[in-house]
Amino acid sequence: MTKTNAARILDAAGIHYELREYRVDEDDLSAPRVAEKIGMPPEQVFKTLVARGDRHGVLMACIPANTELDLKALASASGNKKVELVPVKDVLGLTGYIRGGVSPIGTKKPYPFYLDETADLWDVISVSAGMRGCQMVLGPDDLARITEGVRCAIAKE
Repeated sequence: MTKTNAARILDAAGIHYELREYRVDEDDLSAPRVAEKIGMPPEQVFKTLVARGDRHGVLMACIPANTELDLKALASASGNKKVELVPVKDVLGLTGYIRGGVSPIGTKKPYPFYLDETADLWDVISVSAGMRGCQMVLGPDDLARITEGVRCAIAKE
């Protein structure tokens, strides 16, 4: 199993996690499909999105696979007036990760991180390990601690 940069960061911090590999379908990189492949409900598998605020610049948001990002709520939580998702073509340059493999851990630069509060409903959640085809399962408290994340209500159905 490949050790990603995100996994090495968790190892160094002494954080317990599990890696789950799955076969990548280039035609369907959706988070609900990933949830199905790793055998977890979509509410427990979190996708990491990269956004840009009009006041504070780039930030990251982590929401359940079966939800959409509430841009107004994220703007409010992050002290911005307006927040927009960054174009897919900019994701790699900003984070060092490709679409479908963006981890909240180990980005090129540390960005403010917002975790949807529903993460607290679970003992463990899944986020990308930093590459397509590999998810990491860890406790939401551990994720929030390693990313200095803020929990808030930022997802909508």
